[in-house]
Amino acid sequence: MSEVRQPPRGDDGRGAKSKAITLLSIGHACVDVYQGAVAALVPYFVAERSYTYAAVSGIVLAASLLSSVAQPLFGMATDRRAMPWLLPVSTLVAGSGIALSGLGGSYALTLLFMGIGRIGVAAYHPESARVARAAGGGSHTAMGWFSLGGNLGFALAPVLVAGVVGIGGLGLTPLLALPALVGSLLTLPVLRGLERMTSAAPRTTTAAAAPDDVASFVKLALAVVCRSIVFVGLSTFIAFYVRERTGGGAAAETAALVVLYLGGAVGTVLGGALAERRDRVTVVRRSYLLTVGAVAGLVFLPGPALYVCVALTSAGLYVPFSLQVTLAQDYLPGRVGTASGITLGLTISVGGLFSPLIGRLADATSLQTALIPLIAMPALSWLLFRTLAEPAPPNAPRPVIGGGRASRRR
Repeated sequence: MSEVRQPPRGDDGRGAKSKAITLLSIGHACVDVYQGAVAALVPYFVAERSYTYAAVSGIVLAASLLSSVAQPLFGMATDRRAMPWLLPVSTLVAGSGIALSGLGGSYALTLLFMGIGRIGVAAYHPESARVARAAGGGSHTAMGWFSLGGNLGFALAPVLVAGVVGIGGLGLTPLLALPALVGSLLTLPVLRGLERMTSAAPRTTTAAAAPDDVASFVKLALAVVCRSIVFVGLSTFIAFYVRERTGGGAAAETAALVVLYLGGAVGTVLGGALAERRDRVTVVRRSYLLTVGAVAGLVFLPGPALYVCVALTSAGLYVPFSLQVTLAQDYLPGRVGTASGITLGLTISVGGLFSPLIGRLADATSLQTALIPLIAMPALSWLLFRTLAEPAPPNAPRPVIGGGRASRRR
């Protein structure tokens, strides 16, 4: 039997949870600005430093490899002991890396600073997912709002980069550190509020966590990999593709990235709401099936319809986002941090490994030809989810964050 703490009940408890989720969502936005900034900076590296498609894909690859290794490790660490201090510290690290990326004149320094930024992002996500799941009391809607913050950060990244680097060049990237400073400061009252919530909660005991369903978790992880290949590939190349297909300039490129990320924001909130009505597996399965057609339209349809397909593709890819995180946690209830780290880190970052392949194929043929294989990825995710079942609902109450060793929970 393990001892956990229950959230306070009544209006005060609901208000505290709502405030915590709101602040966590804002902090999430401040961190994920630096994930979106990688793709947003790519056109400026091409313009100012004459990088090829393959070279800029290498930047995405290096950042993804570091995140792939680091994020599950941070997840395993948070399974052993709660580390809420990681939230403000990792936010600052993420911002520092991206802020310095425009100052290094060499390709090696650019890779190094991008890698530092992604290590900060990797450190943030497993612990923040643990905190958000606990603070939201297991609500799919709460996790959706938390994930929305990250999507909004992605969406704001190209606007922020265009407003800074687009005006003054890569030499102004240090100004991109501002969201990290704001996000780290906003995180501090979150941690204090959660600590007060924990100290006010009555103590209860629960039965041991259910056994881990490793087979289902592996299938889920493979589905997330397929999703990641599509989203990272589009994040890297959509600006170039829209310019080729529409003949637009920098404004068209920025608009495409904003549509891509805002579509994800809509999909994330929609996914949480749908999961309150139907089981998560069914929602995710249907979303991937609809995404197959959206990606095909993105690749083949010309003109303004392209932007509609970008939005539908992004929404379809993000309806499953927060649901896959909680499914992973429920398939591995004894290793919640590890499940979060792999789902948010390793599997998503694997998509970056395929970006150089897309870049090389685009250099050899055309960008449109290189994007055609992405149509198959959501179809594979759909097939994998057809073999999954909704985890049994937990029998024990959900805990709120502890100050020491992280409680095992579903």
